[in-house]
Amino acid sequence: MDEIHPGRVTKDGIRIHEARDFAGMRKAGQLAAHILDEIAQHVYPGQTTGALDKLITQMVQQAGAQSATIGYRGYQHASCISVNHVVCHGIPGAGIPMGKDETISRNLEKRRADDRLLDGDILNIDVTVIVDGWFGDTSRMYVAGKPKPFAERLIQVTYDALMMGIEAVRPGNTFGDIGHAIQSYVESQRMSVVRDFCGHGLGRVFHAPPNVLHYGRAGHGPRLEEGMFFTIEPMVNLGRAETRVLADDWTAVTRDKSLSAQFEHSIGVTASGYELFTLSPAGRFHPSWG
Repeated sequence: MDEIHPGRVTKDGIRIHEARDFAGMRKAGQLAAHILDEIAQHVYPGQTTGALDKLITQMVQQAGAQSATIGYRGYQHASCISVNHVVCHGIPGAGIPMGKDETISRNLEKRRADDRLLDGDILNIDVTVIVDGWFGDTSRMYVAGKPKPFAERLIQVTYDALMMGIEAVRPGNTFGDIGHAIQSYVESQRMSVVRDFCGHGLGRVFHAPPNVLHYGRAGHGPRLEEGMFFTIEPMVNLGRAETRVLADDWTAVTRDKSLSAQFEHSIGVTASGYELFTLSPAGRFHPSWG
């Protein structure tokens, strides 16, 4: 492991990394992005989320890296796979909670008989790897088969919201500027931003200050400084913003069972703007690549 460069910490507890630290984050982010590039060909109707996670586990191991999520707070998988109205932290292989478009059940936590993807399912796959002590964290949307028009629009709005939030990243701006850019756009499209989960600082740790909210007021919150590392990862719902966590203590779903989508990049603040550590090497960050 490389020598740890502690850097400076702001009054808000946010670590300011040194210029040489960008290389470590770039390497970790590119591996995570490459894994999500490679998994795209394996997403299709009939595939299982458990099989996708096994493939991701193998890719992490073959790269000589470490999964940040296996063993994290008892979690036992190399990815989170969130299907349809699962907002985040979907457990691979655990089955898929039932939503509006499936058979009505009195037990809202009832799952499909297995975790097999159906034609038209949308899913977020979230992967975090550790390379030489640095954490690379990213997620993106996939579609099994052909998406319904409203699902396709949700994916596009979520992607656009992420990119608008990223465009607000520059020294002197605030974290409130990021949240405001995302929230104002999403709500203009008559969708809602999830408030129960947020982005986070990272580097040589998985989660650190700041909490990066995907809603907020322009000009409010800590000011961005060169050397800050964090994720932006908006979750957008077709319906209301409220979520609930299922009995497994991980899987978060929309309360109204509306569809949800998410994209995530890991970012470093530079002197003039930002660097995206998790750019897709093959240009596959958006499902339309195929």
